Amino acid sequence: MPTVNMHEAKTQLSRLVDAALAGEEVVIARAGKPVVRLVPVEEKPALPARQLGILRGKIWAAPDAWDPMTEEELAEWYDGPLFPDEGSENER
Repeated sequence: MPTVNMHEAKTQLSRLVDAALAGEEVVIARAGKPVVRLVPVEEKPALPARQLGILRGKIWAAPDAWDPMTEEELAEWYDGPLFPDEGSENER
């Protein structure tokens, strides 16, 4: 389809939309200079519904996984005192 000016696009918008949906290239110009291209919106496929429990029986946690860590285990994760002195000048 040839380039159409803004005024013509306003008066024949329905026809231009139908042409774009049919696969034709529709270019709208202002003062003879192309400014926009009319294209159909591509619909995205719907996401599949989530399935709860899909990993049931495939993963597990040790019976003590949620137990509090011992002081020794915490020391392996944190390099420093667990509860710094409240009166320390570095903390202020």
